[in-house]
Amino acid sequence: MTSTIGIPIKLLNEATGHLVTVEIDSGQTYRGKLIEAEDNMNCQLENINVTQRDGRVTHLDRVYIRGSHVRLFIVPDMLK
Repeated sequence: MTSTIGIPIKLLNEATGHLVTVEIDSGQTYRGKLIEAEDNMNCQLENINVTQRDGRVTHLDRVYIRGSHVRLFIVPDMLK
C-alpha cells in the first residue's frame, strides 16, 4: 500500500519561504514567513504578527504550530 500526499499538503509545501497566514482553533491568526511544513500540517513560522481575537497585535520571532490546532491556511495567490 502506497501513501500519497494530497493537494493541500503539496500546496503548503510549495508555500515554504513565502508569507502565509495561519488561523488556529482559538481564533488567533499568525502571519509570517513559512519556514517548514510537515505532512500533518505542523508548521514553523518566523517574523510573525499575531492577532488575538480581541484585535490586539503582538510580534514573535519564531513559532511552531501543531497541525491539529490549525483551522485554515492562507497562502499567496501565485501558488493557487
